[in-house]
Order: sequence, then C-alpha cells, then structure tokens
Amino acid sequence: MKPNVLVALLVGLLLGFATGYSVKGGKGATEGSRPVAAAPNAPRDGKPSDSTLFRVPIDGSPTKGSADALVTLVEFSDYQCPFCARADATVVQLQKDYGDKLRVVMKQNPLSFHPRAKPAALGALAAGEQGKYWEFHAKLFANSRDLEDKDLEKHAQELGLDMNKWKTDMSSQKLSAVIDRDQAMAGKLGANGTPAFFINGRFLSGAQPLDKFKTVIDAELANAEALVRSGTKPSEVYAAVMAKGVDSVPRAAPQAAEAPAQAYRKVDVPNDSPSFGPKDAKVTIVEWSDFECPFCGRVGPTLKQIKETYPKDVRVMFRHQPLPFHPNAKPAAVASMAAHEQGKFWEYHDKLFANQKALDRASLEKYAQELGLNMGQFKAAMDSGKLGDKVEADSAAGNAVGANGTPTFFINGREIVGAQPFDNFKRIIEEEKARADKLLAAGTKPADLYARLIEEGVKSNGAAPAPAAQAAAAEPAVQNIEVGNAPAKGPKNAPVTIVTYSDFECPFCSRVVPTLAQLEKDYKGKIRVAFKNQPLPFHANAKPAALAALAANEQGKFWEYHDKLFANQRALDRASLEKYAQELGLNMGQFKAAMDSNKFEAQLNADMAEATRVGVNGTPSFFINGRSLVGAQPVDAFKRVIDEELKKKGTVAADQK
Repeated sequence: MKPNVLVALLVGLLLGFATGYSVKGGKGATEGSRPVAAAPNAPRDGKPSDSTLFRVPIDGSPTKGSADALVTLVEFSDYQCPFCARADATVVQLQKDYGDKLRVVMKQNPLSFHPRAKPAALGALAAGEQGKYWEFHAKLFANSRDLEDKDLEKHAQELGLDMNKWKTDMSSQKLSAVIDRDQAMAGKLGANGTPAFFINGRFLSGAQPLDKFKTVIDAELANAEALVRSGTKPSEVYAAVMAKGVDSVPRAAPQAAEAPAQAYRKVDVPNDSPSFGPKDAKVTIVEWSDFECPFCGRVGPTLKQIKETYPKDVRVMFRHQPLPFHPNAKPAAVASMAAHEQGKFWEYHDKLFANQKALDRASLEKYAQELGLNMGQFKAAMDSGKLGDKVEADSAAGNAVGANGTPTFFINGREIVGAQPFDNFKRIIEEEKARADKLLAAGTKPADLYARLIEEGVKSNGAAPAPAAQAAAAEPAVQNIEVGNAPAKGPKNAPVTIVTYSDFECPFCSRVVPTLAQLEKDYKGKIRVAFKNQPLPFHANAKPAALAALAANEQGKFWEYHDKLFANQRALDRASLEKYAQELGLNMGQFKAAMDSNKFEAQLNADMAEATRVGVNGTPSFFINGRSLVGAQPVDAFKRVIDEELKKKGTVAADQK
C-alpha cells in the first residue's frame, strides 16, 4: 500500500507500508522519510477497504466521550511513533469540533522497533487504574522523545498518582495482557501499523488530514442519526452498527495481491555492491534496505525463494538506505560492508536481520567473530570512514531514483515497494525474462543486456498510457496554502509558489537544497519559494534549529542561516547555533533573546498544525501551487509540476525559453 507520504512511509507507511513508516511520496509500504507518512500496511491475506465495516469491540479500553455519542473512533496507537503524536492533535481537534457526538477509544499497538513504546503504554494503562489514563496519555504525546523510566515516573508524580500502586500495576500481567489483546485485535483487523483508526468500524489508515477524518465521521454521523430516528437509542447505536460488521480482514482474491506494473527507472549496478546470481543474468533486482527496518527483515524468505527458483536467471544486488530514525542502521550497514571486504556479506547480512534488536558496536563485532572474520581488518574498516562513504553514496543513489523508503526493489528498473510476497516478484521477473529473451534473440550480448533492458524500458515509459493515467488519478487534492509570514524568496506575484515543509536535522531535507537552488536558477522570476517548519519529534535538535532560523529571519538573514544549518546538520546544539549567527554578523543580544524567549514558538506551532491539516506526514514535503510532492525528488519531478502550472497560467516553461 502506498500512502502519499509517511512514506512512512515513510515510509511508512512510510508510506506500507507489509510496511511501516513511509518516506515516499505517492507510495506506501515503506519505512523511512520521503517522511515519512506512517500508515498500517496491507495485511498479508487481504487489505481493509474503505467500504468494509469491521466489528471493533471497545470493552475494557480507555474511553473518552459520552456513551450516547453517535460516532465512536477507535485508535490503535504507539507512544513512540511520531505519526501517532501528530494524529493525536487531530483527534483532540475532532473532539472539540464534534463534542458529545464523538467518543474516542484507545487501543495499544506498541511496534517492535520502538523499544520504549510498550513501557509507555503500560505507564498509561497503570495511570488509568487510578483514573488518569488520558492525562498520562497527553503527557506522553507532549513529550514523545522522553520515554525513559525516569520520564514515565516524572509524569506519574506530576499527576499525583500513588507511585507504589502505579509501579506495581505497570509490572502486572493484567496490563501486559491488555496490550497483547489489543495487538492481536489489530492484526486480525489488518491494522498492523500505527496510527490506525476505525470510525464506527470504518478503517482509516495513518495520520491523515483533519478533513479526511471529518468526511468519514460526517458520513457515519448521518447513518447513526438515521438509526436514532428509526428508534435505536443513542447509547445502542455503536452496538447496532457493530452487529453488521466483520471480525477480521476479508481474504483478497489472488489477483488483488498482484503489484501493479511500474514505470522503468535508470538504476545503476555498482561493481562494489554485494550481490548474488550471475553477473549477466536476464533479470537484475536492486534492493535498497535498512538493517534496523523490521519490514526489510521480513523479505528475507522471499529473496531466498527467488534465489532457489531462478539460480541462473536472476541477480540480486544489495544497496544501503539506513533511515534517519534508526540509530543503529548506518553502523550495521558499515559493518556489513566490512564483512563484504572479507567475502562474508550475505552471512553477515543474515545475522543482522536475525538480531535486529542487537546492533550496537559490541554486537556487530560479536557477529564478525562468529563468522571467523579477521577482527583487526574488520575493526579498521569500521573505523576508517571509507565504508561510511559507500553507504552514503548508496543512500543518495536510492534517493535519486525514488527509493527513499525501505525495502524498495527495482526489477530491471521496475519498482516494487515493501516486503511483498514471492508471487508479486515472480510475475514481474517472468515478464522481464521474456523481454530479455527477445533482446538476446535479436543479438544483444549478455554483457550488454542489463543496459539494453533499462534503455528499452525507459523508452517505453512514455508510450504507456495506463500508468500515466493511474499517476494522475493518484495525485492528491490541491491544497490551499498561504505563504503568510513564512520566510520566502522570489517575486510575490510569481506564477508558481513552492511551499516547503522541512526539518533542519532531516538528511533528506538537506539533499533537496541543491535541487531548489537549481529550480530558482532555471525559473528565475517565475517561482517563489517559501519555507515552513516541520521538526520531526525524533530529531532532538530540529526544533531549536528551526527557532534559531526564525530568529535569523528577524534580522533578514534566514536563507543564509538556512544554508549553514543544512551544511552542518550534525552540529545543531545551542553553541553551534550561536556560532552560525556570529559568522553571519547577527546582533547576538537580539538573537539570544529571541531564542530564550520562545518568541517564535507560536509561528513554529502554526507551521506544524498547518502541516498536519494538509496531510504532511514526513519531510521534506512540498506544495507547488498547492499540489503535493513528497520527498527529495529529482529535479525533473519538480519541473514536471512547475511546467504544468506555468502552462495553466500561459507562461513559458523553462525548457521552452
């Protein structure tokens, strides 16, 4: 499933999705940040549809709202999930807007790769034993980066809880069983990612815009009011609706699971990347993956089946895309390349995926020892920095072809996203084998085959009306976004305005800076670029950096400061922020006062609230005259939309000047 995002993603969706976070715009089923929308992944044997009515029991779950509410919103959530935190703000707004007509029920679904999510959930449920679930819930989402035991205890103390009882309840089997029950229910309903919502049994995936929720709520409210008019008591509406629901995700017909055909991309195959299968294979699969991504781990059996089924026809190449919210992903990637230098990449690859919760340096060295690697050589390779450059190069290459979420595959240049079943791969592999056979029969040399397959495929993209039509249909609605007081450059009356939602600590955001500079050069006088802040909760320095940039903006130096922040993303502590201000000759007294007074907190919060309203679930996200484009896309992706907008306004596009 491919959210416009979290792209998850994502990548999540991330965006997922057999996927999680999405970092990929226009896609789903990925983990990461083109993020980042997070959305539940499609279940293995089916996919919840907007029309399916699910029976979602609410007994024994924290509830807020009247028992007479005509609409019940059940949320499956994770307190360490940044997309859940954003969705919580939307739910709070919905409660204000609908009052007694809306009841909210919380279910716990702490994801396996969020180590503090389950303790946080237990803390909230334990607070609920003393009548303070929702107060604790609010504190968790307001402090989503601070979920250690000491932080949970602090929240409990601030709420005046009986600490001995709270700690006893936290460790009780009773509350752990509640979480197990909720997670089993989520899996049964196909809500395997977070956040996931059921509105009077109607499934809604991910941190969607407010209007998306309202569309479903209003429809269900009308249905409920009709029930009341026919004699159903308000307090019995939910039970009456649930009586018509299904208990689990319906099984999809076999053809529904097939991945759609994708346009071809020019995907390089570096000689130094790990691979298995013949070099001159008829089909080359390039995978971008992250060793800390649980969805990447799930695709292992599929790859094994491909290897066994097509030993002479398929080559699989592994490339790295460590996602920024996985702290151990890059060190693990570097370690795998150190093992690759000693001819043991795939053995090491398997150990990493078998031990995803233990990827610290000591564990990485332990796996190397178990494989009999030369430890001096391994450690030297880890510490040299050269392999880190290789990982970064892979990541940049993935970003360039649109593989900003994990796992993402290109089969002879055709994209397939997420931990999909073998049959989805098989269908495309067979089609590509047939293409290869034709080229070989026509005289193409095996050594030239991959290049020819890519060349022919890319040429065919323009002649394929179906994918183009699908892409047009999938484009989200145009949003009405005002520049307001956001920093902006370019003529106010420019025919095209690009509004950017960005995070100064997000590596994908920094990659798009040169792209925007190129666009300003190519469309001089025709585009205006505005910058809005969307600091992600798992980037500790993103918010202070955003506030510092606004303080620089007050002195007319936003863009200069913006460039310094993106050029120094690993040094965004307070001392560094002040250093950059000094280098730009800012009035330091004024700058520090602005930082310390939280003068621009309201503007920052307004940016973030607007981002939620228009469905921004990851960074960077762009709106080109209100049209969404998600992720660090190649310059041509921007130009396509810009040129279309210029054409609408009767303005000559860049390539027609």
